[in-house]
Amino acid sequence: MSVILWALSSVFLVSLISFVGAFTLSIKDAQLEKILMYLVSLSAGALLGGAFFHLLPEAVETTGFGFQTSFSILLGIVTFFILEKFLHWHHHHVPHRKGAIIPLAMMNLVGDGFHNFIDGLILGVSYLASIPTGVATTIAIIFHEIPQEIGDFGVLLHSGLSRKKALLLNFVGALFAVLGTIIALIASSFVPKLTALLIPFAAGGFIYIAGSDLIPEMHKEMNTKKSAVQLFSLVLGMFLMYLLVFFE
Repeated sequence: MSVILWALSSVFLVSLISFVGAFTLSIKDAQLEKILMYLVSLSAGALLGGAFFHLLPEAVETTGFGFQTSFSILLGIVTFFILEKFLHWHHHHVPHRKGAIIPLAMMNLVGDGFHNFIDGLILGVSYLASIPTGVATTIAIIFHEIPQEIGDFGVLLHSGLSRKKALLLNFVGALFAVLGTIIALIASSFVPKLTALLIPFAAGGFIYIAGSDLIPEMHKEMNTKKSAVQLFSLVLGMFLMYLLVFFE
């Protein structure tokens, strides 16, 4: 299967994760909270493993660890900081009253769509670097998308949308990842250094999300046994990414 088919198949799979919210409706809140707690830990490990075992080695092998690589990593961190700041600000500052239902849902969809678009770009250039790197990136994104999409689905329901409409709009937002991948595949023909720029950018984004969003969530758990399971899930995520190294 060609690189293009690998990339498009993977990004469609990632987009389908947007429907995961439907499966949470039959789960009790307390049980869902426990599941999410361990999914967040697994996601953090997968993102860190993807960055340090796959993306950064690929970037260093391509361009070395010079100014360009360092700049791209920092650019990824700053970009995802701005994106997360934008989403968090609107989630906390748009008043939850009847008149704010549409603005809250729209801001969530716009932010999520842009986030998915960047994920699509990252996924596309990862496959251009190598199929194993693309597969590793896909898995890391999927692990991260599951808890994120559950949260986004909850925001849309809270905004007053019906379950059917929330699922549909969430899926439309997820399709921006497909657009990002297609643009990455096309743009690579016109921008020869696109892969060299975006691979370390992706690593910076993964490191930021894991270190700024996910690991702080893990620290909110104070129970010793649950914290131990969180640690196990974190290391498991890293280990799964490490195992993929042997397929490169």
